Amino acid sequence: MGNQQIHKKFSDEQVIAILENYLAKEISAKEAMAKLELQRSQFFNLAAKYRGGSDDFTVKHKGNAGNRKISNDTERAILKELKKEKMLIDNRAMPVKFYNYSAVRDDLKSKLKIEVALATIINRAKKNNYYIAKPERKIHDREVITNLAGELAQHDSSLHQWSPYLAQKFYLITTIDDYSRLLLYAELVEQENVWEHILALKSVFLRYGCPFKYYPDQHAIFRYVKDRDKNRPWNNYTKFTDDIDPQWKQVLQNCGVGLTYALSPQAKGKVERPYRWLQDRIVRTAAKEHLTTLAELKKVLKELVNKYNTEWVHSTTKEIPIVRFENAIRNRKSLFKPFRVEKPNQTIDDIFCLRAERVVDSYRKISFNNIELRVPGGMPRQTVELRMVPDFKTESVKIRFWQDNHFLGEQREKLENLPIVRF
Repeated sequence: MGNQQIHKKFSDEQVIAILENYLAKEISAKEAMAKLELQRSQFFNLAAKYRGGSDDFTVKHKGNAGNRKISNDTERAILKELKKEKMLIDNRAMPVKFYNYSAVRDDLKSKLKIEVALATIINRAKKNNYYIAKPERKIHDREVITNLAGELAQHDSSLHQWSPYLAQKFYLITTIDDYSRLLLYAELVEQENVWEHILALKSVFLRYGCPFKYYPDQHAIFRYVKDRDKNRPWNNYTKFTDDIDPQWKQVLQNCGVGLTYALSPQAKGKVERPYRWLQDRIVRTAAKEHLTTLAELKKVLKELVNKYNTEWVHSTTKEIPIVRFENAIRNRKSLFKPFRVEKPNQTIDDIFCLRAERVVDSYRKISFNNIELRVPGGMPRQTVELRMVPDFKTESVKIRFWQDNHFLGEQREKLENLPIVRF
C-alpha cells in the first residue's frame, strides 16, 4: 500500500501517533512499517516528511487537505496552552513528565472552539522548545497476547497527586480488557484496601460478566508471598508463597476466574498506557480548571473514561475500544461468562465480601475485634465463617454467618467497631 492509499485506512492522527512512537524509539521501524502497512522506502519518506515539521502534513490527497495556514490568534492560543503544559512538567509534585499534544488539541477545540491539526501543534512545540523526547522503553519480562475479549483482564492501582491545588494524593484503580483495551473499571479512592479492589471486581462482573483470567501485580492484596508478608495478620510460618489465599483472590475463586501475576511493572504495559492517558488528562484538567475536591476529580475521570472507551482510536489496535469489544461479543470472540450466584451462596453479598473465621463457644457466641457476636444456630466448638459487607452510607457492617455451607443468619454492627477494610 503506497502513500496514495494510506488515507483510506488511517487518519492523520493514527499515522502521527505511530510516527511519534517510532521517533521516540518506543517501537522499531519494522514495527511501524507493519502497523502502517508500508514498504521500507514509503515509510522513511513519510517519516522524513513528518520529521521536517511541515504544517501541512497529512495523508489525505492534496486536493482534500484544505488551507492549513493558521491565524495569529490560533498561533497565540497554541503557545499559551503549550506554556501551561510546561508549567505542569516543571512542577516536580505533578506526575507529568512529557507534553501531551493531543490534550492541547482537544482543549483548544472544547474550550476555545479552535480546530487545528495535531501536526501543527507538534510543529509549533518543536520550534518554541516545548518538546521532550521520550526515553526508550524497557523490554517486558512477559509478553501478553490475547485473541479474545475477556481472555485477560489487567488490574492495577497507582497513587498520585492529581491536582496542584489539592495536596492529598489518591489511588486510581483500573481494570482493562487486554484484547479490546476497553477500560472496564476506573475509580479514584482515598485509601487503597482490599474492599476497594473487591468493589472493582463486583463492578466488572455484574456489568460485563466474569473474564477468563485476571492479571494483577504481586501486591499483598492480590498475592501472599512468604517472608515478604510475614507481618500480615493471617501469616503462618508453615505456609509458603500462594499457600494462603488473600480475600481478593477468594472472590475470583468463588466466581471461577483464573489468576496470573505480572513479573514486573513493565510486564503490565497494556494497562499502563491507558492509565498514563488518564493520568495526563486528569492532571491537566485539574490544573487548568483549579479543581480542589475528590468529587470534582471523579467527575473528570468519568468523562475521560467515556471518551477513552467511545472516541479514542487506540494506536495499537487502530480501533475504538468499545467498537472492538462489542464486535468481539457479537462475533462470539469472547471468554466473558455471565455472573451467577451459585449454591450454596444465596446473594451477591456472600461472594463480594470480606471474610473471617472464628470458633463458636458453648454460649453460641464468637469474639471478633474484642466484640462479642451471637451466632444464631451455630454449633459450639465448630468454626463459623463471617462474610462481611461494609455500608459506608449507614456506617454499618452486614455480617452473614455460615457454617459447613449452611447459612445461619445475619446481623448488623457499627462500622467503627469493626475496621474490616484493613484486611
